[in-house]
Amino acid sequence: SVPLLQAARKKNSLNLLELTEAELEEQFVRGDGPGGQATNKTNNCVVLKHVPSGIVVKCHQTRSLEKNRKIAREILQEKVDLFYKGEDSDVFKEKKASEKQKQEKRRKAKENLERKKLFKEMQQLDKK
Repeated sequence: SVPLLQAARKKNSLNLLELTEAELEEQFVRGDGPGGQATNKTNNCVVLKHVPSGIVVKCHQTRSLEKNRKIAREILQEKVDLFYKGEDSDVFKEKKASEKQKQEKRRKAKENLERKKLFKEMQQLDKK
């Protein structure tokens, strides 16, 4: 179920499982990455664990602790929903739909490129 969990973080999901605070373990740690002193000396990275499923989320998207807490809860809620519902999850269905759109877009672009190549070849043959 690891590939399923990678589908999380889609904003339009409405029908997600609810999380209770009793099921969560929250830690604040120092973030990593670029940002210098603002990152290295503040504990604004949130590590959130859903105890029943064992899913852990680490969020350090902003410098604000409160925003990171909110974002971590959203991501965790989506991952827990995927964990329990699997392919029936709205998050999974949205991910599949977006992948299908991307494939269709790629296919159309490839067809268009082929048409352009043929057109150029025809122009060169006409010149000769």
